[in-house]
Amino acid sequence: MYRRLNAIHISFYLCALFYNMLLDKLHSIYDRYQYLEERMSDPSVVSNMDEYSKISKEYKDLKEIVGVYLIYKKKTEQFKQAKEMLSDPELRDMAQMEYDQLRPELEQMEEELKILLIPKDPEDSKDVILEIRSGTGGDEASIFAGDLYRMYTRYFETHGLKFEILDVNEGNVGGYNKVVLEVTGENVYGKLKFESGAHRVQRVPKTEAQGRVHTSAATVVVMPKLELEEVNINKADLRVDTFRSSGAGGQHVNKTESGVRFTHIPSGIVAESMDSRSQHKNREIAFNRMLQKMQDAHIMRYENEVASKRRSLVGSGDRSDKIRTYNYPQNRVTDHRINLTLYNLNDIVNGDLDEIIEALQVADQAERLKGEMEE
Repeated sequence: MYRRLNAIHISFYLCALFYNMLLDKLHSIYDRYQYLEERMSDPSVVSNMDEYSKISKEYKDLKEIVGVYLIYKKKTEQFKQAKEMLSDPELRDMAQMEYDQLRPELEQMEEELKILLIPKDPEDSKDVILEIRSGTGGDEASIFAGDLYRMYTRYFETHGLKFEILDVNEGNVGGYNKVVLEVTGENVYGKLKFESGAHRVQRVPKTEAQGRVHTSAATVVVMPKLELEEVNINKADLRVDTFRSSGAGGQHVNKTESGVRFTHIPSGIVAESMDSRSQHKNREIAFNRMLQKMQDAHIMRYENEVASKRRSLVGSGDRSDKIRTYNYPQNRVTDHRINLTLYNLNDIVNGDLDEIIEALQVADQAERLKGEMEE
């Protein structure tokens, strides 16, 4: 009995602690919101378009949660007053009605605030590049990769997402060795980002004569579509040197510092020109070379980032390296990351992925909320 009471006391203590942490976090956000509101009316900020835009964006991002918080705060005060009035015989009935009405409303708002507290992934709104490759399992793996392609494209059609095939390598007996799609629409990465990894299938392949169940695999990679932004160079980051040209051109070239060298200090990229007798012309040529070198470096970083992201999202493609299993004999789909098992495989492979995707999103939100509360 003592242990049970002690456990109950601990539970109440943890709930109260979490509630206080929630309120502290919300109060800090409200203070920040008010500070930003003041900054937006500051003439020095209004005259600086970049700073104003940055502050305005943060202010807008906090507006929804602050609005809910202020309503929650008001209803909390009303709830406390109703609770106090319960001890007054003349006001008890009215207070009980208000108490009973406000309690579920506050509980619902607390859940809403918890979700709003989770930082949004800025990549969720991006379009994606989706890649499906056959893994271990030979021809059956290619056929399974084709089944995954069909599953996802049906999901896209149901949810109003558009897709375009960028690259395809068909299997020998059907399906795909590799197929790459560009998927566009609303909140695409937010819907698909948990699909990356090895998908395992257990079934009797069409190529199996003796009716034995085989296990094969295919890998899925979902990457947010990265944009190659135009290269902008801050002049403060450039060092400009002039020097005397050498080579053809006679005495004029040797005596005049017409050569120009640009050094981009943050990256160490150097570009120069001594092609012209005119220093002004050499400055123009050297600057254009600098732009080209920085564009090339930007493209290389982009390609390396894509390659690195792909490596981090997909395993070896081995059957044991799995995030999800599709078991046809049992009509079962299991997502091993959240221990979710569903017995509607036929619906899922026909594109009904909502239950799985929503469960993964909820699990991710819970994990991120836990981290946010611990900070």
